[in-house]
Order: sequence, then structure tokens, then C-alpha cells
Amino acid sequence: MNMISFLSIKDYALIDTLNADFHDGLNIITGETGAGKSIIIEAINMALGSRADTTFIRTGKDKSVIQLTLDILNPDILTLLQQNDISTENNSILISREIYATGKSTCKINDKMVTVSLLNKICRRIVDIHGQYDHQSLLTSENHLNLLDLYNASEISIIKTSVRESYKEYIHHMHQLDNLLKTKEDSERKKDFLKYEHAEISSASLQLGEDQILNQKLMVLQNSEKIFNALSTSYELLQSDTDAVLSRLGKISVNMKEIMEYDQSLSTFETIISDNLFQLEDLSSEMRKYKEQIQFSTHELNETQERLEAINLLKKKYGSSIETILQYKEKIEKEIHSIENADEAIANLKSKIHEIEKELSVQSEALTCIRKKTAAEIQLKISKELNELNFNHSEFVVQFKTATDFNGKTAYSSDGIDIVEFLISTNKGEPLKPLTKIASGGEISRIMLAFKRIIGDFDEISTMIFDEIDNGISGSTASIVGKKLSEISNNHQVICITHLPQIAAMGDSNYQIIKESSNDVTRTILKKLNSNETIKEIGRMLGGENISDAAIKNAEDMMRQAGKLKDR
Repeated sequence: MNMISFLSIKDYALIDTLNADFHDGLNIITGETGAGKSIIIEAINMALGSRADTTFIRTGKDKSVIQLTLDILNPDILTLLQQNDISTENNSILISREIYATGKSTCKINDKMVTVSLLNKICRRIVDIHGQYDHQSLLTSENHLNLLDLYNASEISIIKTSVRESYKEYIHHMHQLDNLLKTKEDSERKKDFLKYEHAEISSASLQLGEDQILNQKLMVLQNSEKIFNALSTSYELLQSDTDAVLSRLGKISVNMKEIMEYDQSLSTFETIISDNLFQLEDLSSEMRKYKEQIQFSTHELNETQERLEAINLLKKKYGSSIETILQYKEKIEKEIHSIENADEAIANLKSKIHEIEKELSVQSEALTCIRKKTAAEIQLKISKELNELNFNHSEFVVQFKTATDFNGKTAYSSDGIDIVEFLISTNKGEPLKPLTKIASGGEISRIMLAFKRIIGDFDEISTMIFDEIDNGISGSTASIVGKKLSEISNNHQVICITHLPQIAAMGDSNYQIIKESSNDVTRTILKKLNSNETIKEIGRMLGGENISDAAIKNAEDMMRQAGKLKDR
């Protein structure tokens, strides 16, 4: 399980240097009044991320240092550590909190500097401190709904999954509607501009590849005279007189035919010459045709230049190519269509949202119904626990409210529509109040013990620290408290400070706070007790400083009975 395995305190209040190993099960801390038992809990609380208080720095020292080693098995917490680049070795982390007299404080996890908020976020999922301290998950009303759902997870999780899926769809469509409504007015103004752009592009009647063809045509038109002269000269050189190339090749071909009968290899020469002669004749014909087609036209040149200028202007405004311009045209066509059909889209979206909301409402109501049934079961069990803990006239209620928005309309969430808070009255005739309004630290601790007895296995917090849990109780109630602490410690690590022997006798590991004075200096130490030392400490708690044989015998009997109780 997740647990505190080691505590180190240096120069904190009356503590010079204190080191302690804690174990799973029930860890009991006892000691004389004023020895500094609560100081240890204060130090742990500060290490877990509570507000730094410089008044606790030991007199004459510059700073206090508190260190906690936490063993972590919860995969979610390990993931959270990894997400914040905090390495873990053997699933263990070392938390270091330093408080300086100057008012500065630092937080480290495995030597990595972290913020107090991150430290809190991690530690609140591992440790609950019950007493006059900050780390009490049950005192935060936001946790009550989650605890209720965890208690009956097998039944609630099914409908809760449906609620979350419907809510996700609901929020998605609500965002779409919100965006449509926000942009509708702007879109109407934008539509005229889009239509102008569309008309400008459409009127150009662009064709893919047209600009390349026009550029080629312009090149020809601009150089038509030069092309005509070059073709004319070449044509004349090919065949205009007897010295022309074709005439000479014809004579060579005749000569080759006359002699190739004497040597068959000469036929290759004749073939090559004949082929080239035919190709040049074809070339000459094509040159003549091309030359005859050339007609220089100033009008055609101007027309081509104007068309290219128009295309280039469109390129500057709408894209670097005709393809890009046409793609932009398609885009604005869709946008214009969307604007012109916005009212219809809004109406369809509202209709869809209404359908989803009806389904979400049905699912949320079903979830509320299951939760109220679960709440009734928890109310009975916790009321029974409170009665056993000497709250004879207490009343415990799980209060339900429906979440609403600013307009008083039901506000949906992925968890449904319920706002849940635990209310309690500890005395007859007193009104029900939130847990945070309970004044007595001892009352808070015992009430938390009742809660932990019922829902401790579901809140995923594995280490529980109880202080002042025995205020105002004695006798049989103290025995019941000790029994319940022991029961909780079967699945949790429990650290408990107590003045009562009935509770101390139930400990799996017992520690004694001792205050020593020497040379005008007072310091506090924490000592782990063996079996004999535990009996002696319980004897002191029973009979005072002068421990009698009867007190020792009573302590032994108490330990023996506690052992039998734990075995059962």
C-alpha cells in the first residue's frame, strides 16, 4: 500500500533531530502532556504541503528541515510523478521541505524542486490527517460525490458512463451552436465580400494549365519575326538550289545504290543515308507549313498579354496558381452556402441538442436515483458508527442539490446534475451543518473515524493520521475507538496520537514522545518501543509516573485482550 515509511525532522519547534521509521498497520504515538506529540503531526502536515510557518523554526536556527519517505504503489500517482519528470526508485519518493527564518520555503521530491500545489496534489491522494490540520479529504465537499460513487461503483459506474458519453456529445453540439450564433452576424457582413470574390474568379473562366499555354503563345508572338527568318533560311539551305542539303544527300544515295551490289556491307551506308534523306524531307515540309502559318498580329499579342495580366492579378489575390485559385473558389462557395443556410443549421443543431438533453436528463435522473439509494445506505451505516463512538444524539445526512446555471436552469456535467454534501449534527436539537463547521478537533477526528470505517476502502487514501481523537472520551468508548482504528489499519496505514491506554494497547507499532531538558535546552525525541516498553508506557498512562505493579498487570491484561481482539 501507499504509506509513510520514514520521517526526519531537524530544528523544528522543540525537536533538535528526530528520525523515525513507520510501518503498516496501527502506529501509536504516546507521551506526557506537553512532550510535543502534536508537533510531529504539524511537521508531517508541513512536509505534505501546508502553509510554511516560520514560528516553528527552532530557536537560534536559520531553518527547519522535514523529510518524508513515501512508498508509492498507486499507478495513477506514479504516472503523475512521471508526467512531472520526477523519477522514482523502487516506487519510493523522498519529500523534503525546508522553511527558512527569512520566510522563504522550498519543496523537493527526489531532489527535484516542485511547487507547493504539485506537492499538495500528490500527497492529498496518499495521506489524510484528521485533527486541526489541512489534509482532510472528507472536509472538502467536492470529494463527497466521488466518495458516494466509489461506495457503489459497480452499479453507479454503468449509468455514469452513459451520462459522460451523452454529456460529451451535448457539450460538443453546444460549442458548435455557440460558434454558429457568434459568427452569424459577422458572416452576414462577410457574405457580400465572399460573393464579390466568387464573381471575380468565376468571370475569369479559368482553365487548368491555361497560364502555361498563354506564356508559350506570348513567347511565340513576341518572337514571330525571328522565328520566320530562321525557318526561311533553314528551308532554303535544305532544298532551294542544287547545292542544297537534300540534293546532295539524294546524289549520295544514288551512288551508294550503284556500288552496294559489290559489297553487302555498303547497304548499311545506303540505309542510313536514305533514312536521313526521308527525315530531312519531312522536316523541310513541316518547316514550310509552320513558316506559312506565321502571321504576326498586334491585336493577338495585346489580347494574350491582357489575359496573362488578369490571371496574374488573380494569383496575387487568391493563390499562386490557377489550381489554388480554383480551390479557393470552391472553399468560398461552401462558406457562402453555409452562411446562407445558417438559420437552418442553427435550427437543426438546436433540435439535436434538445434530443440529447432529454436523454441526458433521463440518464442524470437515473444516476441521482441510484445515488440517493446509496446515500440512504451510507447514512444508516455512519449513524450506527457515530452512535457506537458516543455520539448518541447525532444525525448524519447526505444532502442533495441540483446544479443550476446563472439562469436557474439545470446545469449538466459529466458527473450528472448532483451537488452532494455530507451534513452532521452531533448534539440533540442542533441543526445539521457541513463537516467543516464542526468546532472540536476531537469530534472531527472521531467523526472522520466513523467515515473511514465505512468508506475508507473506497476513497483510495491509504495513510490516515489521527490527532486529538480521544478528546472527551474514556472507558468503553475509548475501547471502541481503539477497535475501529485497528480494523481500519487492516487495509490502511494508521498513525494515531493518543492519551488513552485502551487505544495504545491496540497498536501494532508503539512510539513514545519524550521531552528532555539539559543545559537550559529542551528537545523532543521519538522512541520506538518494544513489547516490554509498551507495557510500561501503558502502565504509566494507567497509573501516572509512579508505575505500580497493579498498573503493569492491568497493562499486560489490556495488551492481552487487545491481541485477542486483533486476532479475531
